[in-house]
Amino acid sequence: MNIIIVGCGRVGAQLAALLDAEGHKVTMLDISANSFRRLPSTFGGTAMVGDGTDESALRKAGIEKADALVAVTQGDNRNIMSAQVAKHIFNVPKVLCRIYDPLRKDIYDTLGLEAISPTTVLAQLLKARLEVQ
Repeated sequence: MNIIIVGCGRVGAQLAALLDAEGHKVTMLDISANSFRRLPSTFGGTAMVGDGTDESALRKAGIEKADALVAVTQGDNRNIMSAQVAKHIFNVPKVLCRIYDPLRKDIYDTLGLEAISPTTVLAQLLKARLEVQ
């Protein structure tokens, strides 16, 4: 698959490394070149400085041929904007985004975006672990 990841924080870098190791074509897009230090030395994908909400930056990253886009920046607003542009302007088949604030999930759903909340996921995991005897 041809995948664009917006946001090279810990999650973005880890996801890029996993997908690259499996042979996927990965393009990492982040507003700070310094973020790319998180990528492993074995990373064979492309790292580009650019704003994932900007159409021209996304075009340079190859969004018109992307099979998927994952938005995992530090900001919910940036993630939703990047995901909307990918889904509704460029018709990327698979778009995922992270949302820290689970109260916003309904908004994402109404926009037709697939959002994952680490807050909700971790709370569910912790609850399940507490219930294990």
